Amino acid sequence: MAKKSLCSKCTGLCCRYYALEIDKPKTRGDYDDIRWFLCHRGTEIFVEDGGWYVKVNNRCKYLSVKDHKCKIYEKRPRICRQYRHKGCDFSDGNYELHFTSDNQIEEYAKEKLAKKRKKKKGSRKK
Repeated sequence: MAKKSLCSKCTGLCCRYYALEIDKPKTRGDYDDIRWFLCHRGTEIFVEDGGWYVKVNNRCKYLSVKDHKCKIYEKRPRICRQYRHKGCDFSDGNYELHFTSDNQIEEYAKEKLAKKRKKKKGSRKK
């Protein structure tokens, strides 16, 4: 029953973007590449279950503006058919990390890489 009520409140959040997994950044260059993504409007980076993703905010052309329902539900793509209630953006949507600007990832990279350098220096002294 909870599933039904949750679906009745749906606003098609999952139909308003697409996300593609990217490699976890390890170097300054990797972080700079991610910064490039974030220089583009409508782009975000998030980390979920340890995986890094580039999120492109771009509404599906088949999402009804009026009632947020799929206009081609019976013929929707496989990705849509495989989507499950368990991972629904309406009920979840909490990310481990979430970046919406190039400045945010730049600051995060500085901190992360400084810790990495400090750890590496400490292991050399032993």
